Amino acid sequence: MRLPISLTLVSLIALNAPALAQKDAPDAQKQHAEKVAEEVAANWASAPVEEVTQSSKGTARVDGKSIAYTQTAGTLTIRDEQGKPMGSMFYTAYTAAGKNRPVTFFYNGGPGSSSLWLRMGSFAPMHVRTTDPQAVKPAPFDVGPNNDSLIGSTDMVFLDAIGAGYSRPIGDAKGSDFYGVDQDVDAFAKAIIRYTTKNGRWGDPKYIFGESYGTTRSGALAYQLEDRGLALNGVVLLSSIMNYGVRQSGFDTIHIGYLPSYAATAWYHNKLPGGRPASLEAFVEEARQFANGPYATALLKGSDITPQETDEMARQLNRYTGLSVDYLKRANLRVNLSRFRKELLRDEHATLGRFDSRYTGIDADTAGEEPEYDPSSTGITGLYVGSFLDQVTRQIGYKTDLSYRLSAREGGDFKWDWSHQPPEGGKQNVADVTADLSAAMRTNPHLRVLSLNGYYDMATPFFSTERDLKHMMLEPQLRGNLQFRYYPAGHMVYLNPEALHQMRLDMERYYAEGAR
Repeated sequence: MRLPISLTLVSLIALNAPALAQKDAPDAQKQHAEKVAEEVAANWASAPVEEVTQSSKGTARVDGKSIAYTQTAGTLTIRDEQGKPMGSMFYTAYTAAGKNRPVTFFYNGGPGSSSLWLRMGSFAPMHVRTTDPQAVKPAPFDVGPNNDSLIGSTDMVFLDAIGAGYSRPIGDAKGSDFYGVDQDVDAFAKAIIRYTTKNGRWGDPKYIFGESYGTTRSGALAYQLEDRGLALNGVVLLSSIMNYGVRQSGFDTIHIGYLPSYAATAWYHNKLPGGRPASLEAFVEEARQFANGPYATALLKGSDITPQETDEMARQLNRYTGLSVDYLKRANLRVNLSRFRKELLRDEHATLGRFDSRYTGIDADTAGEEPEYDPSSTGITGLYVGSFLDQVTRQIGYKTDLSYRLSAREGGDFKWDWSHQPPEGGKQNVADVTADLSAAMRTNPHLRVLSLNGYYDMATPFFSTERDLKHMMLEPQLRGNLQFRYYPAGHMVYLNPEALHQMRLDMERYYAEGAR
């Protein structure tokens, strides 16, 4: 286990530098000095083994009601089966007074992402304010009270994955011990159980809330927590991907899953050949039926499809996607996401966002095959990072020598293990966690799952989410425990102020139903 080098040792190194210089050649001396400096820096920047916390007070105002809360930044030490420290997980928590208040654990995805996006954008008492869907200006940032905070309904704990944020491996553990589907789930299960035990929350309702890859984590985590004695009241899935297998080449299901999102995007940008229908919801439902029916049947035929059938299918796809019949035929009726983002607005010399297809960008090469960047991502990063670090260090007063990592990928040794062991059956090469979530819902028939989706999310299309969750093959008496909600927004639904407000109302109803 690495411990910080004492100041005495650092001083001795400095005092002996002249003697070392006499014995070593200039290059060797330089290499030695650099090595010593790296070791000192690495030790002094180690995450703490002993858990630390720093708290301050605040007051939120939601729907005209004032709610006093405590905001805490701290670490949770997770241990292996022998009790040895293996990881220090950083968190920020927002808690209010009250008996049997629910506690919800939030996290982003990546995999390997920190959770500052949810922390600064969604339901915490203070958040960033965005003018959706436009790139935000540099500092000073528009950060202020969140009128759509969930502090009135639940305590909130935002967790950073090991290797991201201020979370780090400790002791003999390495990053690779955490960088994988099952390894990551194990770390989050241990951290949630540790927080629950440390803060005396075993008797309170408990929820998990994951975004993007965080939903993959949640599917497996729900089962792991149940298996370890912590029964959840609910699982909230925001912008979900439950089955990474569909992203492998050769699977037509990914094209079926994207079609309703293409339709919603073409509707938003007014690129439909017959004009824009009045109702987005009705048009999307029509696209669902077409995707699951005629389109799926046509793709299933492969090269057996006739020229006449191809012509007819291309004409129908043109109605839903806004892409030309000729382009659709040349693409074999299968338009991947990058091509769609480049092609829909090509005549306007504009590209579409991936996380949110309402955002548009301008490429240097307008004749290219794929977009050069994602305008829905680059437009908000500076705002989120700067405002979060200001809140944690200045407002809460948390002190650390660690640098805050947006992703564990910044650590340099990041390689994700995509294999997964589901509750039943053999090990999967690529994770599909619907079996885990289904097992959790059958084991705990009171577990309610809420799926939140953005119509313009092109990273995790809502129709693919529906298809995956509806293939859990739940018994009729459990199907009511699975609910879906939709918003005129992208992957990060909370970027849209109106969508955030509606999502907060949906979440409040969800907690109220759980209390009943």
